[in-house]
Amino acid sequence: MRDHTYQIRAVWDDEASVWVATSDDVPGLVTEASTLDALVKKLEVLIPELLEANNALPHAQEIPFEILSERHATARLRA
Repeated sequence: MRDHTYQIRAVWDDEASVWVATSDDVPGLVTEASTLDALVKKLEVLIPELLEANNALPHAQEIPFEILSERHATARLRA
């Protein structure tokens, strides 16, 4: 049986040029990174730490999570 998959939301911050991650599933999670790959590396450490700090660690050796990313852009028409 597979445990709950934790939902992480990542939004691109144009002004700071970073991905900002938050989650309703992981109490206290707020972090940022310049790339999605770097964000994944940070989350691999932070998610277990925060779940442990909140006495919410699942009874499993692995903690599956998925990142739902959002980035807005504009395409311009050529004249």
